Amino acid sequence: MADDETTDTAAEDAALDAALAAEHAAVWGYGVVGAALPPGERAAAAAAEDDHRAVRDQLVLLLGERGAEPAMPEAGYALPFPVLSPVDAAALAVVLEEGVAAAWVRVLDRAAERPARALAMEVLGATEVRAVGWRGAAGQPTVTSAFPGLPER
Repeated sequence: MADDETTDTAAEDAALDAALAAEHAAVWGYGVVGAALPPGERAAAAAAEDDHRAVRDQLVLLLGERGAEPAMPEAGYALPFPVLSPVDAAALAVVLEEGVAAAWVRVLDRAAERPARALAMEVLGATEVRAVGWRGAAGQPTVTSAFPGLPER
């Protein structure tokens, strides 16, 4: 893909906006994760929430600089399953990280400019590192994905 000023970035902006929506959901979801964990185990959830907030804020600025209207957070999000225990909380964290990874893979697919690709790769790596830890806490295999965000075959 070209990295010049004539490149149409509309598809990239749309993908970045979808990634922003995923980051909003992750920030909200980590509130649920943290609430279901014992007080002594909440640090990882708080750190993950902070990481997603930082990426969210970076995306809001980036999209604003491009003249795009950034996605707003929803008032609430439907949970994929009840979160009634620390194991459920860890499983939800896995779902959150995998959802964010899928959104960032779409950014890579649509990226017209090098900074968007670099940001996507950075975020994808971070989501997979967090997901591996949460998979272990949820009793899932902790095998890392060679291609985070892509569907398993």
